[in-house]
Amino acid sequence: MNQITIKKIVAGLITFLTPFVILMLSVRIMITPVFARVEYSMPNFPKDPFGFSLEERLIWSEPSIKYLVNNEGIEFLQELNFDDGEPVFNERELSHMQDVKAVVTGMRIALTLSLLILLVVTIIGIRKSWRVDMLAAYRHGGWALIGLMAAILLFVAISFQNLFTWFHQLFFESGTWQFYTSDTLIRLFPMKFWQDAFIFVGVFSLLIAGLLIFFTRNRKIN
Repeated sequence: MNQITIKKIVAGLITFLTPFVILMLSVRIMITPVFARVEYSMPNFPKDPFGFSLEERLIWSEPSIKYLVNNEGIEFLQELNFDDGEPVFNERELSHMQDVKAVVTGMRIALTLSLLILLVVTIIGIRKSWRVDMLAAYRHGGWALIGLMAAILLFVAISFQNLFTWFHQLFFESGTWQFYTSDTLIRLFPMKFWQDAFIFVGVFSLLIAGLLIFFTRNRKIN
């Protein structure tokens, strides 16, 4: 394999992986109790019609979010009970949380592998003195991400309900992700929560992409 072919592969991998790495990093940052705490404190965040206070939402959302990124089994959520002894989550909710954790775990593995590949090809590019080409590849990746995020944010503005439905149809089996408004998952994470989550991921990704484009613009490193 000649040097030109290797250079094209390196540049192609950087351009292809950069948008997904930034997007997955944004999603990972969103999956934290801090995001939920900020979201619940927003003045336009809807109150729970079934009576959860802000404090109760914080109490029960924290283990729900931590479960998605820890190494615990479903017992981590299954053993949670309200003061009256009733379980916090029913069987349908627990099953869905297992499915969500599988998706999140897959994303984390993909993120780790993508970062490793980016690191390896970047080191190769530096050693081969292809820095200008690599900067251009990262810049192209940044522009690709801006296009993707602009499309997603447009869908959020036009019809978030459809976007939300398509997203779940892509990752989960039909009927496994729909719940009653009285279920704990909906009370903790209503549609407004997910709409703002999509917006956060989109805006944060756009910010990182913009910074990436700015710092790689027409630079030549000798």
